[in-house]
Amino acid sequence: MRQLLELLGFLALVQGVLGLVHEFTDWDAGLVQRIGVLDGYEIFASVALVVLAGALFAAAESLKSR
Repeated sequence: MRQLLELLGFLALVQGVLGLVHEFTDWDAGLVQRIGVLDGYEIFASVALVVLAGALFAAAESLKSR
C-alpha cells in the first residue's frame, strides 16, 4: 500500500509540475492542459496536484512508521 501511495504521489507531482511548466513556458507536456473541463483552471489544477502529491507522500510516510 505504501508503494502504491508513493507511486500515485510521484505521478501527481510530475503532472502538477508539468502543468505549471506548460502555463509559464508554453512547453507542451503533461495532461492537465489536455483535459477540456479544466480550460481556464489549469494553474489551479496543477497546484492542486502538487498539494495532493504532498498529501500522498505524507500518508505513505505515516504507513511506513507503523
